[in-house]
Amino acid sequence: MQATALTFILVGLDAFPVRVEVDSGRGPAAFQLVGLAEASVRESRVRVRSALLQIGVALDEHVITVNLAPADLRKSGGAFDLAIAMAVLGALGKVPAASLRGLAFLGELSLTGAIRPVRGVLPALRGAATRGLGRAVVPRHNGAEAASVPGIEVRTAEHLGDVVSALAGEGELSAAGPRPTLSNVLADDVVDLAEVRGQHAARRALEIAAAGGHNLLMMGPPGAGKTMLARRLPTILPPLSYEEALEVTALHSVAGLLQSDRGLTQARPFRAPHHTVSPAGLVGGGEPIRPGEVSLAHHGCLFLDELLEFKRSALEVLRQPLEDGIVTICRAQSRVTFPARPLVVAAVNPCPCGYHGDDKRPCACSAERVRVYRARLSGPLLDRLDLQVPLPPVDVSHLGSKERGEASAEVRRRVMAAREVQVARRAAGEVSVATNAELGPRDVDRVATPDEAGLLILGRAVERLGLSARAYGKVLRVARTIADLDGGGAVRASHVAEAIQARLLDRGALWRAR
Repeated sequence: MQATALTFILVGLDAFPVRVEVDSGRGPAAFQLVGLAEASVRESRVRVRSALLQIGVALDEHVITVNLAPADLRKSGGAFDLAIAMAVLGALGKVPAASLRGLAFLGELSLTGAIRPVRGVLPALRGAATRGLGRAVVPRHNGAEAASVPGIEVRTAEHLGDVVSALAGEGELSAAGPRPTLSNVLADDVVDLAEVRGQHAARRALEIAAAGGHNLLMMGPPGAGKTMLARRLPTILPPLSYEEALEVTALHSVAGLLQSDRGLTQARPFRAPHHTVSPAGLVGGGEPIRPGEVSLAHHGCLFLDELLEFKRSALEVLRQPLEDGIVTICRAQSRVTFPARPLVVAAVNPCPCGYHGDDKRPCACSAERVRVYRARLSGPLLDRLDLQVPLPPVDVSHLGSKERGEASAEVRRRVMAAREVQVARRAAGEVSVATNAELGPRDVDRVATPDEAGLLILGRAVERLGLSARAYGKVLRVARTIADLDGGGAVRASHVAEAIQARLLDRGALWRAR
């Protein structure tokens, strides 16, 4: 007899259907598996045989042939186990073969028949729903994640026997659960911008960065508050929309970082990789290809502390995601694209010892050592960092003061108001993107052209500072965001001047070795 069950495999975030075709016959016990299966899939023969034995189905007198189609698509992982087991049961007549039609199975089997959670359930089910599949069975521990996928009925199971009973009409599997609402996606802030003492220019830069989605570079000596500020940036970002939460959850699910009981990711991600991270760790890689830190921070914040300590090769791979908002990884047999549009916050010291330009603590670095240290940051990468601000040492009067700064909630209200201006601009058809940082050249011409005085200031800045064409566009985008924070009117000279002032390294301040 023959039977077929359906499952899905992920290539990046794209789900592709895999037909598990099983042929059974009498003869000396044999279990063959074909279809370009890697070791983790080939080992499913052992898990499936043991799991079937636990529900009273022995394969000692059967020749089982399993084909995973299409045969030219490489399969890996343990998510095929449940589909293979169900197709085998259908071929043996233990469950009606017709009951397997229109049903997708995802799950790894233990030797006892328990169904274990797997990675990538959310993007796999989204792919299934897109292809018109109406029903699916997933592990119980993936239920909260699966419940967020619209357009498909998802049932959960803890044991293989539960699935067999349900398909035989002797029981019913539990539903994945209620679809989470937007209120469940919000998370409470555990840190607050009010805890930052002083550093008013940096606080203003954080607000502009959050309002327009601009990348930010902070330069200052050790202890100036760079890390403290960066960790509070997520507290002033708008809450995730439902679609953004789905994208973030899908990425974390593929990476195996999703907490099974939480369902949708509830807060914007904050990722802070160590400076020893490899290029593959930043943008993704491995086999199968997994998302890297820049994708795991999608719709959130990617904090690169001690930026100049990162390997040059690691920093340069950030160029594409900072420019295009995606990461494309090419291998000999696969090509994977992950979304990667985080708000990047980088922190650097002005020199290896950290005290170059400090009036109170002398710098121990030679001019040549400072020059070599700063040369690690290439011009093209620096161009992609929209805001560049200095962080001087915190004055002792601020440290001893009982006065708290403005709370994150207050700043977030202004940020959300500025974002609403940008959303309205997109809805009206004036621009084609959601944030000012994403504005294309045509969009910039339409909505970010400053008044005559602003153009004059910008022209002088280009002549004196030697701004590149990319930096010129970045200044206009930042000026547009400042204008949105100011009520959403036209871009004026004051907005352009503040945007130019935020190009610290183009202006040369604290960057030229003495």
